Amino acid sequence: MPFCDILLEGLAPDGGLTLPETLPRIDTDTLEAWRALDYPELAAEVLSLFIDDIPHDELLVLTRAAYAPEIFPSIVPIKPLRPGLSLLGLSEGPTLAFKDMAMQFLGQAFEYVLTRRGQVLNILGATSGDTGSAAEYALRGKRGVAVFMLSPHGRMSAFQRAQMYSLQDDNIHNLSVDGVFDECQDIVKALAGDLAFKSRHHLGAVNSINWARIAAQVVYYFWGWLRATSAAGQQVSFAVPSGNFGNILAGHIARQMGLPIRYLVLATNENNVLEEFFRTGRYCPRPAAQTYATSSPSMDISRASNFERFVFDLVGQDADRVRALWDELARTGQFDLSELQPLLTSRYGFVSGVSSHADRLQTIRSLYRETGVLIDPHTADGVKVASEYIEAGIPMLVLETALPAKFAETIHEAIGEMPPVPAALQDLGERPQRVERMACDASLVADYLARHGLQA
Repeated sequence: MPFCDILLEGLAPDGGLTLPETLPRIDTDTLEAWRALDYPELAAEVLSLFIDDIPHDELLVLTRAAYAPEIFPSIVPIKPLRPGLSLLGLSEGPTLAFKDMAMQFLGQAFEYVLTRRGQVLNILGATSGDTGSAAEYALRGKRGVAVFMLSPHGRMSAFQRAQMYSLQDDNIHNLSVDGVFDECQDIVKALAGDLAFKSRHHLGAVNSINWARIAAQVVYYFWGWLRATSAAGQQVSFAVPSGNFGNILAGHIARQMGLPIRYLVLATNENNVLEEFFRTGRYCPRPAAQTYATSSPSMDISRASNFERFVFDLVGQDADRVRALWDELARTGQFDLSELQPLLTSRYGFVSGVSSHADRLQTIRSLYRETGVLIDPHTADGVKVASEYIEAGIPMLVLETALPAKFAETIHEAIGEMPPVPAALQDLGERPQRVERMACDASLVADYLARHGLQA
């Protein structure tokens, strides 16, 4: 299936998640040659391995537009914290969160494809905090595309809500749903899985269920490795605050492509369903009522949308077994792959850990006192768990999730000060907001989209 079709489809035609039939392998000579590239050039090289229907020179135009200096004044810097431990700075974009890294490319790619095909697309997405604003800022005002973003009512920070709801563009629609993120995502998947509705209303996706999101995130693992090493074959570990599994899945893809990654450190908050799986091999998602509201709210997720992509690899790329496991999950609420648990580290390099509210505060406070560097609560979860897996001679890069300005209450609790807010966003809380609140009901979302969506 051509990349541009996958980009517009979101979910696969059968309602599943798209993956390449085979992954490209990167040899040492190619990897070393990439050291001289800037970020847009590297993005074009990596993405061209997955994109067969956009000419390379046009792809480079898209990546240069996506990662232009006016959008990313600093592009994925490495920020040293402690010996052997650094941040990979992914939050330098317009919404101060790592989601900008993929979304800005998707914004360029959607407009490119839709313009050439003369089509329209209604993006239906769900957010636990940062996907929504990143998608909306990337797609606001873009030709041929409208965005309908579901968010869990009362489950995001005030800054996150204001970033989304203050946008007044005609093609941006925010829907605040009385539920948790998992329920918002269920609505997205239900409507995307209704093939007649999807076709009639030209539905697309920007959540990490869209393979294009994952492909764009693979790039910064290569960039981080290239900036943290000086010798061919040197290993690097990456620690990733994880809720929906898309960010760390991109690291898994990079590792499968041959990037020398020692550990992929999965860090969760109190909603530790993924940590439990990587520790025990048992996958036991929790119902909405048992999904905790925490001080790292973007990770308040119990059913990770991308997890089945990894399980596909874990069970030997046996699609029938994946289907059987998800049938079992639907029947019993869990499945058990504990017999394969030893492979999670030995073959795939995954290790895991949990961070609590107290851990978060202590990590933010101690790091600020030691280094003057202020981090957000999700990144603090990553730093806390990463510290358990640092090894001599192997750089540990923690993927920065967001800037602390997005979570002022927790930062104030940790250090007794409010975090700095970029000048362009200092009046954010005072801007008028536009949002529709509705019950957690797929039919209500479907009706709203039918009435407000773009028509071909």
